Amino acid sequence: MYTELKSYQIIIALLKKYNIKHCVLSAGSRNVPFVHSIEEDSYFKCYSVVDERSAGYFALGLAQELNEPVVISCTSSTATCNYWPPVAEAFYQGVPIIVLTSDRNPAMLGQWEDQMIDQVGMYDRHVKKSVNLPIIHDRDDEIYCQRLVNEALLELDHHGKGPVHINVPMKSYNNSFNIKQLPEVTKIERIYDDNQAWNNKIIQLKNAKRILVTCGQISNPSNELKKELEIFFKKYNSAISIEYMSNIQFENTLNLNVCMDARFVTDKKVKELLPDIIISFGGNIFSGIKEQFRKFCGTFEHWLIQEDGKVIDLYKSITTIFECKPECFFSKCNEEEKIENDRMYFNQLKKYVNSVVIPEFPYSHIYAIKNVVENIPENSILHLSINNSIRITNFFKLKDNIKVYANIGTHGIDGCLSSFLGQASASNKESFLIIGDLAFFYDMNALRIKKMNKRLHILLINNHGGSEFYFNKMWKNQASDLHTTARHSTKAEGWAKENNYKYISAIDKKSFDQNLNIFMKLNSDEPILFEVFTEMSDDAQNIYNFFDISRPKDTKSEIIRNSKELIKKTIGQEKAQKIAGILKK
Repeated sequence: MYTELKSYQIIIALLKKYNIKHCVLSAGSRNVPFVHSIEEDSYFKCYSVVDERSAGYFALGLAQELNEPVVISCTSSTATCNYWPPVAEAFYQGVPIIVLTSDRNPAMLGQWEDQMIDQVGMYDRHVKKSVNLPIIHDRDDEIYCQRLVNEALLELDHHGKGPVHINVPMKSYNNSFNIKQLPEVTKIERIYDDNQAWNNKIIQLKNAKRILVTCGQISNPSNELKKELEIFFKKYNSAISIEYMSNIQFENTLNLNVCMDARFVTDKKVKELLPDIIISFGGNIFSGIKEQFRKFCGTFEHWLIQEDGKVIDLYKSITTIFECKPECFFSKCNEEEKIENDRMYFNQLKKYVNSVVIPEFPYSHIYAIKNVVENIPENSILHLSINNSIRITNFFKLKDNIKVYANIGTHGIDGCLSSFLGQASASNKESFLIIGDLAFFYDMNALRIKKMNKRLHILLINNHGGSEFYFNKMWKNQASDLHTTARHSTKAEGWAKENNYKYISAIDKKSFDQNLNIFMKLNSDEPILFEVFTEMSDDAQNIYNFFDISRPKDTKSEIIRNSKELIKKTIGQEKAQKIAGILKK
């Protein structure tokens, strides 16, 4: 029988998955849930050493002779300090030891709680990895805990061996052992030079019917990567999902940004489109794919291609990490002969992407961005300020060979203009920036930078505040229109002219259309700033109208969606969220 503490259940289950069975145990109360659980399990070989310092050295010798990892477990407080000398010795000798320290409720740290010190990261300079587990309340906590334990165990022999530290906090002492079966857990596999493991994965790929490759943000993808991706698509039953920040395009790529937005797709449709395997590489992904697929985590495998081998569980379903460059991964997969993509999964996704209807937009930020995006010439640079600029640009078709940047590593508004100017200064290409007013005014001093490429085109959407807060329904009342959306009446005209930018503006379709050709003029001898004035509440509504026109109608989902909106309008969003939270419990 096992402890009721979920964190220790997960640890024990993963120790078995990693074939780690030798445990050196020191007497104490906080680690009783672990000790009693494993001493009754015939899988584990337990050793009792009361003194923690001696226990650590005993484990070091045991691990050296067995040539395999050994667990040491103790209670909280100064017991953990006694592990310091053997942990340091293990680090410098490269001996794999799992240091399990039990801990108390983190909320009580510094509150004169007995037998409690700050144990988080206490061995950091002398362990290969240190993790502090969450106190588990729900499924998300379980997934997080499982990931952290995997991260620690994976580092035991990653580019050299050594100790790792897992700190296990708990809210209260637990002495119940009524769990008959350990939970199902996933051991994350890291592959880099194991040919048999590679071969097994390629066999799995050949048998898969639904493979989705998701390309994250890459500033400079190699031609080799593009070529290997195209070959992979032709061979395997796959679809390649890109967005503009991927800077990868070929004939059969799919941009799923619109049709995977939470305001567009239903859970039923997401379930229909789920892959068997997701293969991901590159940096951050803006698309709603990650949020939608996380709802069904565990029903598919996620293979991550990550050159440094770091664990990034984007879809909460990670099973395998390929520690290599994407070029290497796809090249190795492409060595297989006589296989061909049946395109069934690709065609299913493509049909759904093509269901999106592009209407005639009224004057709005969408109208302005569409007309600029579709007219940017080939071989240009485009920088997208966060959220709306990225979202809306991905609605429309860019010409070929346009290099796209965005600061989505952190999603901050603070340096979009400066980053764009830095990119443009290193190029003699036509350079375009699509930016909102809050981001622009935050970083407006950058316009003073001298010796710039003159072929600059800045589209400034001035809709008097943060329309994103209307779009995500965080706007609630007149007060939040000031403090949340930061409504303002500031214009950029004076500052643009002061810094020798040609300034044009628009307040409606007529003035926009009249000035568009001026803005798009190539080889200009002066940078240009086009300030387009719209209203943020209207802009947000126009995006919703677009989704409503395009969204495939699912009667049940539409009724639920409309009912939710009616409830929110009647009783307010905050009360509606509270009621939803109660109903989930």
